[in-house]
Amino acid sequence: MIDLVDEINRPRRDDRLIEEAGIPLDRALFPLLARVARYGPIGVVELADRTGRDHTTISRQMAKLEELGLVQRHPSAKDKRVREATVSPEGREMIAMLNTARERLANRILIDWTAADLDQLQKLLRRFADDLMK
Repeated sequence: MIDLVDEINRPRRDDRLIEEAGIPLDRALFPLLARVARYGPIGVVELADRTGRDHTTISRQMAKLEELGLVQRHPSAKDKRVREATVSPEGREMIAMLNTARERLANRILIDWTAADLDQLQKLLRRFADDLMK
């Protein structure tokens, strides 16, 4: 498990995915855009917690994503002091390109796996993720 997490978290993996997708996105911004897409609307503090980065760094990077037109920020419906981010239409297009590239890269790895292997992998990973989030 440690080997898997270590390999997935290598910065070169993000670089490879961005290259495969053919998008002009800074590697530092990629995890933020992906998490806004998955968890948005989301504020800077929660995003900082999810990425393990300082909230001031996240705030600057979110401003850059907004400047690039990939996210939109607006006051939270629950707390007007908090600005939450959602992915813009342009950001959704970029996420779609990243997901397509991620699928291509995964398919290259899994090409020799049987349908039963893939089914078992999917079930066990889902179970592991669900148990981890409890």
